[in-house]
Amino acid sequence: MGRNLFSMDLFIVITLALLAVMGIIVGVSNDAVNFLNSAFGSKVAKKNVILTVAGVGVMVGVMTSSGMMDVARSGVFYPERFTYQEIMILFLGMMLSNIILLDIYNSLGLPTSTTVSLVFGLLGSALALAFYNVWGGNTEYSVGEYINSGNALTIVSGILLSVVLAFITGHLLMYISRVIFSFRYHKIFSRYGAIWCGITIAGIVYFTVFKGLKSSGIIPVELIDYVNNNTTISLLILWALSSVLLWLLQRLKVNILRVSILAGTFSLALAFAGNDLVNFIGVPYAGYDSYMIAQASDVPITSMSSLAEPTTANFWIMCAAGLVMVITLFTSKKAMRVIETERKLSSQSEEAPTNSEATMLSRGIVRGARALNDAVQSILPQRLRDAIDGRFEALPEEERGDVNYDLIRATVNLTAAAILISIGTQLKLPLSTTYVVFMVSMGTSLADRAWGRESAVYRITGVTTVIMGWFVTAVGGFIIALGVTLALVYGGSIAIIVITLICLGLVIKSNVKPKKEEEKVEESAVARIEDALKKSPEEALITYTEHVCSSMEKVTLIYDRTIVAVFKENRKVLRDMVREAEEFYHSTRQQKYEIMPLLRSLEDSDVRTGHYYVQVVDYISETSKALLHITRPCYKHVDNNHTGLTKEQVYDLKCINDRVEEIFGEINTMLRTRSFDSMEVILNKRDEMFDLIDEVMQNQLRRLRDTGGSSSANMLFFNILTETKTMILHSRNIMKSLEHFVDEMK
Repeated sequence: MGRNLFSMDLFIVITLALLAVMGIIVGVSNDAVNFLNSAFGSKVAKKNVILTVAGVGVMVGVMTSSGMMDVARSGVFYPERFTYQEIMILFLGMMLSNIILLDIYNSLGLPTSTTVSLVFGLLGSALALAFYNVWGGNTEYSVGEYINSGNALTIVSGILLSVVLAFITGHLLMYISRVIFSFRYHKIFSRYGAIWCGITIAGIVYFTVFKGLKSSGIIPVELIDYVNNNTTISLLILWALSSVLLWLLQRLKVNILRVSILAGTFSLALAFAGNDLVNFIGVPYAGYDSYMIAQASDVPITSMSSLAEPTTANFWIMCAAGLVMVITLFTSKKAMRVIETERKLSSQSEEAPTNSEATMLSRGIVRGARALNDAVQSILPQRLRDAIDGRFEALPEEERGDVNYDLIRATVNLTAAAILISIGTQLKLPLSTTYVVFMVSMGTSLADRAWGRESAVYRITGVTTVIMGWFVTAVGGFIIALGVTLALVYGGSIAIIVITLICLGLVIKSNVKPKKEEEKVEESAVARIEDALKKSPEEALITYTEHVCSSMEKVTLIYDRTIVAVFKENRKVLRDMVREAEEFYHSTRQQKYEIMPLLRSLEDSDVRTGHYYVQVVDYISETSKALLHITRPCYKHVDNNHTGLTKEQVYDLKCINDRVEEIFGEINTMLRTRSFDSMEVILNKRDEMFDLIDEVMQNQLRRLRDTGGSSSANMLFFNILTETKTMILHSRNIMKSLEHFVDEMK
């Protein structure tokens, strides 16, 4: 590499600073769920109170993250074996590749971890420079001698181990806590709750204060030394003091569970900031340090050995980073959406849905778990089984209220996660707080028997998807960092400017896109109907028919555009129609899960109304499925460049499409007016439509006998006709059920 790169130093430092700020904003928006989920899920306090407590924890936490900055400086490579220019390219390559990685994974909807992307991004960039030097004969070292493989392996092992330990720890602590207190915990908690919460507070104080803050200078050195030399007695004293203080608060009618949860939120936010800040600013800060070292030197630096020395981060830079984190915490709407997603996944509700399709692995795990449970149950005495089952008897929904889980589980979630992350920070292991908190939450929900037979397979699919996302992120981050850094090395100043501008464009695009998509986010149809039902039956009727009308209009539009696109072999339009049909199908499928709480809330007089509502939801779902079975084969046919439809097939499908538009137009008119006087007309047109489909099929069979034709085109033609017939059948059923619904509501 040459001296020409040295003139780019200031540009690189400024770019790293901008990427650091953007990294904090994106990172906090994605990871705020880690320390806010339990407090929001249990609704322990008002939103601003929870955010304020978390914000204070973040500001304290950034003061403890100084030691973690060494991970970015020398955690996975030996800096003394790189020149100053190489180190700057290494850091820039890692940050730019991280932007590309996040953009690709967000576009594909894949889970990511900023910790994993940091470690493997640095590894990929370091190897790229090692390859460059070895291939060019510019070094006496081998490729492997550039990498701190022992430390890197320790970091990776720590991340993997934390995932397993988090799940097991959360599961065991929750199981023990639930056996002690059950879901109806208020009476027994009034007696022994202070002792139990005392354990929580003692653990949080010990690992957060005496471990996490020991290097901050806030705690006297003598006190830290005494605690470390007398760990057992110190923990017992902390437990006793915490229990007494909580007992006094309990006597003053203070809900100490809320105190414990807010304390846990503070602790977890502190642990998050202390452990994860390196993911956001570690590399840019190391680049800034390298730049200052070079500016202070009168000669070109051939070895960056100073980066291997422990450092104390600049206080004001850390404060600025913490302030950006807190501002993002209060203003990020994306963070609130991420919190809502994880709350649903760990919710106590049996109908808690996920968007994951069940996999063979998740089905196998559920079957194996059931078999193991049956084996254990057969060994335990019946009286003991009954006693344990009684402790896990969940509250009915009307008693549970509008919360995802109770204060006991929220306390366990926070305690287990905060302690594990604090231990990782103490050992200077950049744990993935996303996975630690997620796995603790999944472990506690499993112990709480939230994973019922109706939802277990979907929850397990969601968990395995997140775990597999770790491996995908690791491989992707490594490969992208390797490629980007090699491009920077060989491309010089031009490559640096071009790739930087591309990545900044991706950042701008990713931050503008959510705002556009946010406008499309609507309250679910079931929630709208439920809210309308609380106002009046008339309001519910209007909301309900509007929902059905919009669904039928969407079916009409997608079907028409799909058929026309097949004629023209327009691959782009077909791809868009498949995406819209899939979104429509998943939304209608989701309504079938959301409908149960609504039906339970109906009055006795509304039972027949609920019956018709169930029918309409089911028929809409089946209609969307038939539509999906049309769009997917059409796109696949064109995407694979198969022979197009013949002129006769195109003509027949045009006739079918015209009839479909005519029928759906009549249906939509009836929906808007809520007048079903033309029902007989629609039934006649439906019968005429079926006769036409039968006639078209017979004509096609004759053509097959006479001229043959493309097998794939013929199969597509028959598939469209069959699914169109199914779609019309369900559309008619929707109208009949809706007619009965309207009659019942009058």
